[in-house]
Amino acid sequence: MVEQQLRARGIASEAVLAAMARLPREPFVPAELQASAYSDEALPIPAGQSISQPYMVGRMTELLDPRPGKRILEVGTGSGYQAAVLATIGCRVTSIERKTALAEAASVRIAALGLGGLVRIEVGDGSLGRPGEPPFDGIVVTAAAPRVPPALPDQLADGGRLVAPIGRRDHQELILLVRGPQGWARYDCGPCVFVPLVGEGGFREEMPRRWLGRVL
Repeated sequence: MVEQQLRARGIASEAVLAAMARLPREPFVPAELQASAYSDEALPIPAGQSISQPYMVGRMTELLDPRPGKRILEVGTGSGYQAAVLATIGCRVTSIERKTALAEAASVRIAALGLGGLVRIEVGDGSLGRPGEPPFDGIVVTAAAPRVPPALPDQLADGGRLVAPIGRRDHQELILLVRGPQGWARYDCGPCVFVPLVGEGGFREEMPRRWLGRVL
C-alpha cells in the first residue's frame, strides 16, 4: 500500500509514509471487508459513512504538515483511521463526530492501539469546531462541505493549515488554506468525492438539532 499507492503517486513525507506503514487498517474496516483493508478505494463503514482510500488519507495528512506535538482538529471521526494516523505521527488530535455510535467505536479502536492518550473524541457538530479553545495548528475536514465552514478558519493558529473537500455533494475540490501574517493563501489540490458534512457549516438540511457536547 505505502509503496504502490502512496509513494509512487507523490506522497513524499517520510513521517506520513512511516505512520501509514506502521498503523494497521484492519481494525478500522468492517469484518466482512477485511480482505480489502489495503485496497486503493474508499470502503463503507456503519451509519452510511466511509473510510477514505489510503491515498486520500495520505494526501490530506501530508497537506497538514503534521509534526509531533502539533494540535489538530478533525471534523468527522468516522472510523477513527485519520485521527490514528495523525496520532501515530505524534500529533494531539481533537476529533468531533456527530454520530455517537461511530464516535464510541472509534474511541475503542484507538485506545486498543495505544493511541488514546493523543486522541480526544467528542460527539457534536464538528463544522462549528471548538470555539474557546487555544487555536489549532491544523484542521482536517473529512466530509464534503459546500464552502469552508465559516467557524473554522479563525480557530487556526498563525501558520496553521486547513484541509477540506469543498464543492457539490457529488464532486469536490480538495483545498488547502494556510494562515499567514498577511492573510490567507488558498491552494486547490485536486478533485475528490467525500460523503457530505452535516451541520451548521455543512449541508444544513440534514443538520443535527443541537450540539451534544459529549466527550468520550
